[in-house]
Amino acid sequence: MIATKKEKPIVSTRGRPRAFDPDRAVETAMRLFHRKGYDAVGVAEIGEALGIRPPSFYAAFGSKAGLFRRALEAYAAGEANVFATALAEGGDVATVIDRMFANAARIYATRDGAAGCLVIDGTRNSADPEARAITREVQSMSRAAIRDFIATEYPDHADDLAAFVTISLAGMSAAARDGEDGGTLAAFADKASDAFHRAARKG
Repeated sequence: MIATKKEKPIVSTRGRPRAFDPDRAVETAMRLFHRKGYDAVGVAEIGEALGIRPPSFYAAFGSKAGLFRRALEAYAAGEANVFATALAEGGDVATVIDRMFANAARIYATRDGAAGCLVIDGTRNSADPEARAITREVQSMSRAAIRDFIATEYPDHADDLAAFVTISLAGMSAAARDGEDGGTLAAFADKASDAFHRAARKG
């Protein structure tokens, strides 16, 4: 459940070593945020992982929250964007939603020490209001994209169906982070698809 927005330009290039690769740095930070959650990752840890010092970090990204936004955008550009990936393969609403739930079951299962969805759970219980606001913005955009797609066939109850979809994805992400395996998530995905079909037909 992810929507993207155009990347903002890097604030400055001053203070960065020549070998510094912003895109690779964002990928590294994305993995840290996904594995540990936003609040558990400190600027010092990020700097060590990226091989840069705090002045270079702030020159490149402005703030930890600024890097987090970039990390969410990188996350959305890959297969973790379960809705966009499902939509790209085509099909009617029911087919795309089925595929999306199946994608989520596969992607949210623990891999490389990370589980669930970074957008849904990266700032859960975070004490940082800026990071929470970034997450809410991305989640809102994602829900709107799902709602607009559903409305192409079910305009009269697209809001309710989109709410069902996003709440189901949130539950799958939380379950994955709590240790549920891919098989359990896949079984839930099948049930969620069936429930979506019934709700769509019922109107």
